[in-house]
Amino acid sequence: MSLLERLNKDIIQAMKNKEKDKLTTFRMIKSSLQNEAIKLGKQELSEEEELTVLSREMKQRKDSLQEFDKAGREDLVEKLRMELSYVEAYMPEQLSEEELSKFISETITEVGASSKAEMGKVMAALMPKVKGKADGSLVNKLVQQHLS
Repeated sequence: MSLLERLNKDIIQAMKNKEKDKLTTFRMIKSSLQNEAIKLGKQELSEEEELTVLSREMKQRKDSLQEFDKAGREDLVEKLRMELSYVEAYMPEQLSEEELSKFISETITEVGASSKAEMGKVMAALMPKVKGKADGSLVNKLVQQHLS
């Protein structure tokens, strides 16, 4: 079942259960997916493109969450946490730090990096491998640790 089909089923279920917050979030995700398809001039997005859109949605919400948290807007923080949990349900299972470290070590060996100056090469080779399966800031932090 494609992501869009899953979303449509969940939207119908949220309407039946009168879950307004879920419904709004699901519709936003669906809209983002459809907008991306239009932007790319495609009828359907590939799994990787869907993952890119979902990752973008997650990042936007996480960034907003941090800003609202700094501003002391607890009402908005709670709403965003809930939205994040709904979006996370569509994301692939996240890699553990151990699994991520293994990928990082392999990639460092692959590109022959030996210093922090070569971090860009490592990140460029690594990110497509872990796209959607790991948070970019965590990957960045772990790569820095491995290269020091």
